[in-house]
This record gives sequence, structure tokens and C-alpha cells, in this order.
Amino acid sequence: MKTTIELPDALFSAAKAVAVRRRTTLKAMMEHALRREIAFDDPPSGDAAFELNSRGFPVLKKRGATVTSEAIYQMVEDEGL
Repeated sequence: MKTTIELPDALFSAAKAVAVRRRTTLKAMMEHALRREIAFDDPPSGDAAFELNSRGFPVLKKRGATVTSEAIYQMVEDEGL
């Protein structure tokens, strides 16, 4: 389906620039963005690794473990990265 939307000039220019950098089209970017927004409209399942915050953004659920810089450095070292 074809439709017409109005965007602020600055938003349109920024979106076009991102599309060029990603070597894709504005149409493809808009489709992707809309699909992502629609997917997050459904509440996450109880076993999902994330939950939606008060503004509707996904955030990782707390799992009872504390993540420290030292723990991350150790994981990186263990993985040989």
C-alpha cells in the first residue's frame, strides 16, 4: 500500500543519511522501525528476558545477580576476547 506522511525536514534528512550509511532505503528503514514498534506493543511474555519500563522501552529484567566491571573483565578474559 502507498501512503503519504509528513516529517519534519531535519528528521527526513537524518533518516536519509542513516539509510545511505546503512546501504539501505528509507522505505526499508521505515518498515523495520514500524515492525519493531508494533512488536513491542504486545506485552512481553512472563519468561522474556526484558520488561517494558514506564515509558514503554524494553529493559533487561533484574536476575538477582550483581554485575561489576571486575566480573565483566573476568568474563572477557575467560572467553579469550
